[in-house]
Amino acid sequence: IFRGALDVRARQINDAMKIAAAQALADLAREDVPDDVAAAYQGNRPRFGPQYIIPVPFDPRLISAIPVAVAKAALETGVAQRVIPDLDAY
Repeated sequence: IFRGALDVRARQINDAMKIAAAQALADLAREDVPDDVAAAYQGNRPRFGPQYIIPVPFDPRLISAIPVAVAKAALETGVAQRVIPDLDAY
């Protein structure tokens, strides 16, 4: 949450930003796990289900998914003080 909030200089962290972060995390958990993340599970490639409901904290995909969702929510709710012109490139 903080990376996205800081990048747009959000005046506050609101519920929309928290929900956006949670949704991005949930979406990411449902995607196929890359090899470098599977290595953390000793070769057992985790799949979304009771044993794998959130990605591991060091999943490199987190940094590209959650801050973007949070920044977008901040922009949409008017708490951002800095606009990121191209969220796809962000």
